[in-house]
Amino acid sequence: MHSILGLGANHVLFAALISWFVAQALKIPIYHHVEHVWDFSRFHGSGGMPSSHSAMVTGTALMIGGLYGFDSGLFALSVVVAMIAAGVRRETGTQATVINQILKDMLLNGKKISDEELKELVGHTPLEVAGGALTGLLVAVIYLLILFA
Repeated sequence: MHSILGLGANHVLFAALISWFVAQALKIPIYHHVEHVWDFSRFHGSGGMPSSHSAMVTGTALMIGGLYGFDSGLFALSVVVAMIAAGVRRETGTQATVINQILKDMLLNGKKISDEELKELVGHTPLEVAGGALTGLLVAVIYLLILFA
């Protein structure tokens, strides 16, 4: 039986969490660069550049490869999960766009059905997914370099 204290030595988990944190933090200056407005709520919001979910799963996969081998089944599984996660996030955004258009089409008389549209920010563009993957990759590489220095 393993102790819960083993979490303190779980480098894969730390790299995943750091990847998420870095991606979320990067959303603030990137949003400012594009919109010319400081919006610190972007840190805890979903969607946007870079994808923190992509950063997390990419950082996880790279750490698993670095620690357990890029030829391991665990690394293969983590890559497959990362690919599925990226696809699901992209589809979510596409579906939100379509649903919002349907709602707009239904509102021909100008009456609102709800106060808030379906949140299109949940999904990601391919560029946002790539940005998140690059963020996770960089965090994991730096983490591995520090760990094995």
